[in-house]
Amino acid sequence: MTTDAATDRPIGGYPRIVKRRDAFRVLPNMADYDDARRGFDWTAARALLDGLPGGGLNIAHEAVDRHAAGLHAGREALRWIGRRGERRSFTWADLRAATNRVANALRGIGLQDGDRVFVLAGRIPELYLTVLGALKAKCVVSPLFSAFGPEPIATRMELGAARALVTTGALYARKVAALRDRLPGLEHVILVGEDGAAAEVPGTQDWSALMAAASEDFAIPPTSPEDMALLHFTSGTTGRPKGAVHVHEAVVMHAMTGRYALDLHPDDVFWCTSDPGWVTGTSYGIIAPLVNGVTNLVAEAEFDAATWYDILEKERVSVWYTAPTAIRMMMKLGAAPLEGRDLSALRFMASVGEPLNPEAVVWSQKAFGMPFHDNWWQTETGGIMIANFAAMDVKPGSMGRPLPGIEAAIVERRDGGLSVIDAPMTSGELALRAGWPSMMRGYLHEEARYAKCFVDGWYLTGDLAMRDEEGYFWFVGRADDVIKTSGHLIGPFEVESALMEHPAVAEAGVIGKPDPTAGEIVKAFVALKPGFEAGEALRRELLGHARKRLGAAVAPKEIDFRQNLPKTRSGKIMRRLLKARELGLPEGDLSTLESDER
Repeated sequence: MTTDAATDRPIGGYPRIVKRRDAFRVLPNMADYDDARRGFDWTAARALLDGLPGGGLNIAHEAVDRHAAGLHAGREALRWIGRRGERRSFTWADLRAATNRVANALRGIGLQDGDRVFVLAGRIPELYLTVLGALKAKCVVSPLFSAFGPEPIATRMELGAARALVTTGALYARKVAALRDRLPGLEHVILVGEDGAAAEVPGTQDWSALMAAASEDFAIPPTSPEDMALLHFTSGTTGRPKGAVHVHEAVVMHAMTGRYALDLHPDDVFWCTSDPGWVTGTSYGIIAPLVNGVTNLVAEAEFDAATWYDILEKERVSVWYTAPTAIRMMMKLGAAPLEGRDLSALRFMASVGEPLNPEAVVWSQKAFGMPFHDNWWQTETGGIMIANFAAMDVKPGSMGRPLPGIEAAIVERRDGGLSVIDAPMTSGELALRAGWPSMMRGYLHEEARYAKCFVDGWYLTGDLAMRDEEGYFWFVGRADDVIKTSGHLIGPFEVESALMEHPAVAEAGVIGKPDPTAGEIVKAFVALKPGFEAGEALRRELLGHARKRLGAAVAPKEIDFRQNLPKTRSGKIMRRLLKARELGLPEGDLSTLESDER
């Protein structure tokens, strides 16, 4: 990436957003980043939790039971809003009773420690109760994205040796029933829906009946911090899904990152818009807010700007965690839908899922009076690793700085080992010193694949990044997405961000197109905002804009217009699918083109 020598900022960057210390409505949990890093140790982080009464550590105890046993018992823990406006609310005492019923019901049908419970549902209360109840029962939980087709669902349940599945009658009929013969180990299918509905579906059990027969009293069995708790499948860049194994000790990271990276305080109403079928929706849509004792808002409806703004306003959301895809869609509509709304409760906004373009950060500062704070992590890391913290100045386009206790570096691979790159703003692979609590403990049944992730005590992320002189990290691209043109290495994100600065561009996707002379040329695909028409004049204008912002060596040589860009089910632009279509290659199973959620 080219930099401006006068500022050492990436060209096309923006001045930092300076945080005035007297402007905070509540003092950030981490008021001074450098002090927090100097004084940090993992013992203090573990002190944020209670532990089981008899010793050990269980995620559900930390998220539910310890609050239900104290002064918070009558406070609202979970607030659910259905797509048709229905509402359900659970205090911590309610949540303990309901999840105890789930744990007893699972034990009652014969599930034992370590048995795999898969959950396939939209954002309905029963999903959240199942995840927490299964963790109490020491089962291993694997949430599935409800928009997956039958094949990705069956593949994940095969690999994960599913013994039980909790789903709805409609999803079971459409996506699982026809493939049941492939899953001989799937002994129990529990259907959520109208009472007694499962009685008409052979080979299934009824959720309501099981819950009605189960006791509200349950003692969590002894749980080791290293006991397997969560199984998150990630498709990676190619090949079959990888099952990333996470243990109960991951809750240490969920607690700490909720407190520091998302700045959660006990009086907050927190809204994470990610689906629990992805790691973000589990770690930060279920566990982190409950562990930190805040009210966790769940909205069943998919993205619609007016609906989401209504939720922010009416539910008095104070901390909001969403995705760049949604932010870009809001940008596309402009600030007009925000006019006249009372969002005075909102004090902190964060973004995750893919890099957040700097233009989006600047737009949010104008539209909301505060920036979105990007952060970086992966399914494999189990929790946020690098973040823009509440009290820290924001450099639009930067991922931020590492969490206390996390050592991050830019490295290059050499002769089977690694060397650390110390020079500022020099591209290399992002690496993390191994050993944090939420680090995956393996890829299920793939020990060799797991071992390749680690070299010389570092976890290699597969992401290319840079670090500036102040310790802020900047995303360049996935190693397999980087474009090699005429001897230059170009990250697609840099080019996409520059194109999005143009007022006509809503979204951009950039690929490397084979070229006999340059090796590859940079080609961009753009979707336009309403009111702009695709045409040769606009194409030339965008090419000129990109050359001015990036220089001739980095700017795209070709631009095509698309009404919509292809996206993963979690909303990320699928560069490899754009490339496959451009080159006329077979697109294959889209599930194998899904890339990891950060």
